[in-house]
Amino acid sequence: MVKRLILSSIFIVSFFSISYSQNSPRIFKLNGKNSINASSENAPAGNSVTDILTYGDTIWVGSGKGLSVSFNKGETWTNFYGTPDFGTENESAMGYYKGTFWVATAHTKEVNGQSVDQGSGLHYTTDHGSTWTNISQPVDDPGDSLLVYGINDGINLPKVRALPITVTEQNVTYDIAFTPGTVWITSWSSGLRRSTDMGKTWQRVLLPSDNINSLKPADTVNFSLQVQSGNFGPEAYLNHVAFSVISTNDSTLYVGTADGINKTSDANNQYPSWVKFNHLNQDYAISGNFVVALGYNKTNNTVWGATWIAEGQTEFYGVSSTTDGGYSWSTYLEGEKVHNFGFKGIDVIAASDDGAFRTSNQGNSWIAPTSIVDQTTKLTLTEKTFYSAGSQGNDVWLGSYDGLARIDEQNSLMWSGDWKVFFSSVHLSSDLETYAYPVPFSPRLDRLKIKYSTGGKSENVTIRIFDFGMNLVRTVIQNVQRGNPLHEVDNLNSSSNGVIDFWDGKDDNGNIVPNGVYFYRVDVGDNKLFGKILVIQ
Repeated sequence: MVKRLILSSIFIVSFFSISYSQNSPRIFKLNGKNSINASSENAPAGNSVTDILTYGDTIWVGSGKGLSVSFNKGETWTNFYGTPDFGTENESAMGYYKGTFWVATAHTKEVNGQSVDQGSGLHYTTDHGSTWTNISQPVDDPGDSLLVYGINDGINLPKVRALPITVTEQNVTYDIAFTPGTVWITSWSSGLRRSTDMGKTWQRVLLPSDNINSLKPADTVNFSLQVQSGNFGPEAYLNHVAFSVISTNDSTLYVGTADGINKTSDANNQYPSWVKFNHLNQDYAISGNFVVALGYNKTNNTVWGATWIAEGQTEFYGVSSTTDGGYSWSTYLEGEKVHNFGFKGIDVIAASDDGAFRTSNQGNSWIAPTSIVDQTTKLTLTEKTFYSAGSQGNDVWLGSYDGLARIDEQNSLMWSGDWKVFFSSVHLSSDLETYAYPVPFSPRLDRLKIKYSTGGKSENVTIRIFDFGMNLVRTVIQNVQRGNPLHEVDNLNSSSNGVIDFWDGKDDNGNIVPNGVYFYRVDVGDNKLFGKILVIQ
């Protein structure tokens, strides 16, 4: 699932009535990492890669088709899409702490004609995915309308009013962090929560309101924990809408909301104290208050934030970083919508709508790769929208809107080395089958992929596009060598050999074609294969 976080769509679907009971986590056992339940493939299950997490030779990838893992640096992949634990859910967050891997899932549903994200729970494994413990998405009982914070305990002062979040609509876990004995999650309208019993129970965590910049247990709380006004009360606080969270040591936590970055240095206390940093309350401030991602570079102890425009007229999209624990910030990449961060040594990679920007000098200069071409297959990743990044030894990983890529930087030079490109696709049932995707196809958003087979051999291939009247629109390639290994995407089993080529949706004059039905023909040796394309802008 692509994490499209649109501030104008933040609201609570309070008209839903869903009963809730706190069930114990369910445990399902797979028949091993490469069982029939978790398929082994050449690529992750989905091409829109929103999260990357690495440790040792293991890499976990989250995409629009759930969770995938490789234990050999990407040579083969185990995909959990369609298994009893995950079904057809999207991945929305992941985290790793001392041998335990956590992942959150979600999906989109239609509510009154509008698409609404819905959290479907969390899962964790202590044995690399052989078995999973599955946990329901945390929600509140309708009567959970009060909470204790410090002296606001119902004895010294009244308890704090809290709007109960009783549904999973717009209650999606977007980030996971850890301190000793505690799991922390940020779940959009459901705010910041923590569990000290591995997800069996969850406690809501109070952050400052929009009107104050700090909060301590000795303070009198005169606001409600509430993200939207309504029957519960008139208050609505963007700082209670939580998206991102990181821990930088055993007691320090940073939480990104729609009103800035909140920091505590006593995360393990029953009632943590908080200080808030936003665009208006510091001389050297973050670029924008909508903090969609946070990252921590352990090499030089720097904190990085993807800081978007929330509501302020002087805010701007960009990257914000601090070297002094948040008390002053530097801003970079003005105008860029950054989605996530990756680190390799002192290098920082900012995955954004316009590329994977990388700096090795603390933000003074940023460089994106000039081209991403697989050294073996010559497949190219032309997508400029990146959602995730990570590193693994000499390797740097990039997750894009349309594929995953890895570069082996043996010479230690930035973006210099051999690329490997991973595309996911459905296997062909025979050498005479072909199909094109996505369906429908929008040339302004995607490249059309045309998949066919060369039977595991090297063949000369011609691909032509025709309109509905069978008039020639475009010759995509003509008598070009394909297969073994050029443009191959399936090579675990030569009998399911698959090759991919691309059409940009343009005619031979370079114009984007009108909406309509088109046909394509693939000439592979003596075989002539046909398929249909639906173009919709």
